[in-house]
Amino acid sequence: MTGTTRSSAGLASEGLDARRRKLLFRSWHRGLREMDLILGTFADAEIGALTSEEIDQYERLLDIPDTEFLPMVTGELPVPADVDCAVLQKILAFRHSMTF
Repeated sequence: MTGTTRSSAGLASEGLDARRRKLLFRSWHRGLREMDLILGTFADAEIGALTSEEIDQYERLLDIPDTEFLPMVTGELPVPADVDCAVLQKILAFRHSMTF
């Protein structure tokens, strides 16, 4: 599995600026498959609609190692106040709407 609509169809660069393309790639190539699926599908669906401020937030979130980030996203650990942001809340809401 290499991604969903935007990524696997070769549409990653279509209509996206270089920074968003890079973040889309990073979303699908995290290291932990679980994070690839969560962040990759989120990025496929939302990366084009995020504001400049939200892109900054998303970039900071992608800098968090998977071993720290996954437990926050799955609810196993509370989200620290310095990590909580609008984009993280979007990711959490998106994750809860995902069906596998």
